[in-house]
Amino acid sequence: MTEKIYFRFVFMTILVAMLVTTCGAIAYYTLFEKQVHEDMQVTAQIFKDTEFFQTADISQLENNTKLKDEKLRITLMEWNGTVLFDNTVSAKSMENHGDRPEIIAALENGWGEKIRKSDTLGRVDYYYAIVLNDGRILRISKEVDGLFIVIMAVMPYCGAIIIIVSIIGAVVAKLLTNRLMTPILQVAENIDGEMDAPYPELYPFISKIRKQHDQVLESAQRVRDFSANASHELKTPLTAISGYAQLIQTSELEPDRLQHFSQEIDKNANRLLKLIDDIIELSNLDAGELETQFETVDLYELAKDELEILKINADNRNISLKLEGESTRLLGQRDLLTELIDNLVENSIRYNNPGGHVSVKIFEARGRKQLIVEDDGIGIPSEDFDRIFERFYRVDKSRSKATGGTGLGLSIVKHIVELHDGSIHLESRLGEGTKITVIF
Repeated sequence: MTEKIYFRFVFMTILVAMLVTTCGAIAYYTLFEKQVHEDMQVTAQIFKDTEFFQTADISQLENNTKLKDEKLRITLMEWNGTVLFDNTVSAKSMENHGDRPEIIAALENGWGEKIRKSDTLGRVDYYYAIVLNDGRILRISKEVDGLFIVIMAVMPYCGAIIIIVSIIGAVVAKLLTNRLMTPILQVAENIDGEMDAPYPELYPFISKIRKQHDQVLESAQRVRDFSANASHELKTPLTAISGYAQLIQTSELEPDRLQHFSQEIDKNANRLLKLIDDIIELSNLDAGELETQFETVDLYELAKDELEILKINADNRNISLKLEGESTRLLGQRDLLTELIDNLVENSIRYNNPGGHVSVKIFEARGRKQLIVEDDGIGIPSEDFDRIFERFYRVDKSRSKATGGTGLGLSIVKHIVELHDGSIHLESRLGEGTKITVIF
């Protein structure tokens, strides 16, 4: 990254140097053109004001050595364009100039000018014509180098400037790159520390990087904890299944004991399957791989159907179920909302006392849909409130395992609520019961 920034600095320096020198050459040539125009205008006006070409005859003009300057071409002609004198060629050999643009303009306005490219590559002719006091026309012209020749002439100097600027730019770029990157690299090396951002502009960047770094570490720790807990939870029923199977294989058992061992194997196998299902679903929720086809769902009807299914389990434990509320529609994922209700109600049944009650309320208040599951069971200690939604966390471990709990139900509930942009609130008192409110 440091080398890439450095080479980009150098590239930009060279590019800017080339652009500046090229623009400078063009600007110089533009000023040069303007100066040539002004010089020719002043010279023509001086010739007119001194009346030199009006008092001298043609022979005097032809014999005047001062007019033989080849840098400035002077042509004197009648108003109709007939050439009377030219300081570079014989006037007799020259054609009529009445059709020249600068002559036509001079006859109309008193003066005229024209810039023409000569046949010589890169040369430009500047013409300026003015009407003298006696009606004749004086035209002066000058041939100068074109833009291409000027640029080629200054190219060695431009090249030298580019090289010098590039060398200076490379050194400055190296210093700037080191000054820019060194603090950033130090921050990267001390991302776990409390090092302040070297530049105010980097505060949001470093804050976000550190937040993402912490999230990655937290996620990695969660994965490690999850793997360790899952291994432990899976090992327990497998050990029980293996132990009972070995007893059946190595011992001659009475029918009642054989039936008991078979029931235990079946119970632990079902627990193992439930645990695997919960682990798979939780992993899918973490990875966002579940189908999230949202539709309009009646939460009350979902709860009604689910309580019918759970009634057998509740009756077996002498727990009464009650549904209150009204038809409440929301946009959600039907299967996930069904599982949300199932996990909450099943927990209330599992952690309740014989003869207990579980109440489910569904209604809408202030534009928010609410699902409340309340029981009068064993309750949750206040010190456990922050951990109740952790994976594999159980308030009463012995009861949870005895009733087939995996410790993942409320973790799944939390994920489903977050997926539906909802919030979940817990109220509980030890020995009095628990109330969980989900707001969508």
